[in-house]
Amino acid sequence: MLAAIPLSLLLLAQTGSVSTSKDELRFGIEVARKGLWHEARFRFQKAVLLDPENAHALNDLAVALEQSGEFDEARKAYERALELRPGDVYIQQNYDLFREADDTRNRKRQARKRP
Repeated sequence: MLAAIPLSLLLLAQTGSVSTSKDELRFGIEVARKGLWHEARFRFQKAVLLDPENAHALNDLAVALEQSGEFDEARKAYERALELRPGDVYIQQNYDLFREADDTRNRKRQARKRP
């Protein structure tokens, strides 16, 4: 029976108030600017839960995931954001920078594995 409770009600029970995706994004950006990436990630995840079609929330989540070292999840979030907003220069720019850094990380990792 508990599984039938909508996620939005569970979020409401946890926070005690109803927030919007925009509210969570705004707060997430504020804490990200302070370097509080764990909290920013939480807020961006919440924003995506509240509005799964929000490409900018997915982009911000990808940035927070990247800062947390969760590169596979960051890639998925960037790619989903670009599916939703394929012409968005800001999201594309972030994804391109991520891919460049991720490719460099992967090359370095492969080089260390070689005998």
